[in-house]
Amino acid sequence: MSDQNMNLLDHLDELRKRIMIILGAFIVFFIASFIFVKDIYDWIVKDLDMQLTVLGPMDIIYVYLMLAGVVALALTVPVIILQIWLFVRPALTDRERKLTLGYIPASLILFLAGLSFGYFIVLPLVLNFLFGLGGDMFTMMFTTDKYFQFVLRMTIPFSILFEMPLVVMFLTSLGIVTPKAMAKNRKYAFFFIVVISVLISPPDFISDVLVIIPLLFLYEVSIVLSKIVYRRKLKRERQENQE
Repeated sequence: MSDQNMNLLDHLDELRKRIMIILGAFIVFFIASFIFVKDIYDWIVKDLDMQLTVLGPMDIIYVYLMLAGVVALALTVPVIILQIWLFVRPALTDRERKLTLGYIPASLILFLAGLSFGYFIVLPLVLNFLFGLGGDMFTMMFTTDKYFQFVLRMTIPFSILFEMPLVVMFLTSLGIVTPKAMAKNRKYAFFFIVVISVLISPPDFISDVLVIIPLLFLYEVSIVLSKIVYRRKLKRERQENQE
């Protein structure tokens, strides 16, 4: 067997190892979440003024499995990020290792910040608007599975959007994005952010503003961080050329 084939097999074996660790972590977190699923359920619905309903016995199992799965996946995110870094680490230089290692805690913090923003700010705004919209016209009755699907739609997108500064920094370090290009296309980016914010928030001015302002702020922060990374990149390239 050639050295190239041996090297490929080593990579595949390492990849299999990382995937097994991720799956093992997910299973452990899933079992732990399922054990405490009632406490998780009570915490999520504690601010609701109504009792959620189910349409059949199997819906109870479905809701329990969905809750345990979502919580387990969220807890597995740090493990996934770490295993990806450990897999690509041998191919990185010392400088690249230090650079990418710093992204791990930052990505986790931003993910949790986006999740918290969606759950504690956007979700109550949307629910209050919907309750007010229904008013005396309808009898409010939410099924459990539909409610939790709604919660996921109001939180997961923000956990992804809040990763924007980190993604911009990474793309800038690769030379794909420049702060000048981001500043030049600011008006298009703002338009896109406003459209997305209006679509996912209730149709009233205050709710729109509360969603739009943090996302616009994130874009401006991304430009500032891109400038810092870009300057360091240029400085490092000049030093390498001089050597």
